[in-house]
Amino acid sequence: MSTNPPSLRPDQASARITETRRTGQPNIGMVSLGCPKALVDSERILTRLRAEGYGISPDYAGADAVIVNTCGFLDSAKAESLEAIGEALSENGKVLVTGCLGADPDYITGAHPKVLAVTGPHQYEQVLDAVHAAVPPKPDPYIDLLPASAVSLTPRHYSYLKISEGCNHKCKFCIIPDMRGRLASRPAHAVLREAEKLVVGGVKELLVISQDTSAYGLDIKYKQDRGHRAHITDLARDLGSLGAWVRLHYVYPYPHVRDLIPLMAEGLILPYLDIPFQHAHPAVLRRMARPAAAAKTLDEIAAWRDICPEIALRSTFIVG
Repeated sequence: MSTNPPSLRPDQASARITETRRTGQPNIGMVSLGCPKALVDSERILTRLRAEGYGISPDYAGADAVIVNTCGFLDSAKAESLEAIGEALSENGKVLVTGCLGADPDYITGAHPKVLAVTGPHQYEQVLDAVHAAVPPKPDPYIDLLPASAVSLTPRHYSYLKISEGCNHKCKFCIIPDMRGRLASRPAHAVLREAEKLVVGGVKELLVISQDTSAYGLDIKYKQDRGHRAHITDLARDLGSLGAWVRLHYVYPYPHVRDLIPLMAEGLILPYLDIPFQHAHPAVLRRMARPAAAAKTLDEIAAWRDICPEIALRSTFIVG
């Protein structure tokens, strides 16, 4: 058995922190579970904490408290989240829970009554308040109150870029709208500013994520602000001008998706679409409350390939 102190899990939760910790600095650990969208939430929480003078610990022993960012999408994900909370309690003892499973706090406290606090997904301020209560900040005004660079939990060459939160669909098999709410798009200029900083910092590939990337901007009526329009086609074009690879995830096959394909043919964005088709049978799709037009979808894919023959499609299907 290894004599090294138990590390936080999974491996992706180890942040790239290079500065030397100072004496007396409070340290927080993070276990980040679930999808890339949750990983972005973890990065934002850690960035905020570091700006307040907290250090970030890669292991349980070096942390004054541990945040577990949970997933609650599937029963197996719930079980993994409860297991991670239990492990953190066993190894550290001071545990704060956030994320999608946090939308049902009684479920968590019923299994682990000793957790210090439970907050829901993307509730950044509540997470910070809970950390302050558990481990009061002790900032050094000469060091910690300077603007902090963002914490990244991914390798240096790529980064996730979240453009919106929530979803307006009511698919029968999906609980994301209940956990993360309705569609809430970020202003296009804010997305571009974040992307520019990432590229300047050395990121070579931007992975665009949301619950429903195709619907980006719908909730704010595709608002144009500071020269940038909040529509996925315009955003993809703007991102493609930054010089990094741009890869689109969670794209539903709305009609306007066809406007993205010429951008791929031109080389502005990668010829790649991650589209969750879920099923092909019209009757099953109707029971799922999904668009039930598989034949039209195949025609649409054929039209995409006419414009951009090298396009690659990634998808998910429910078969059970």
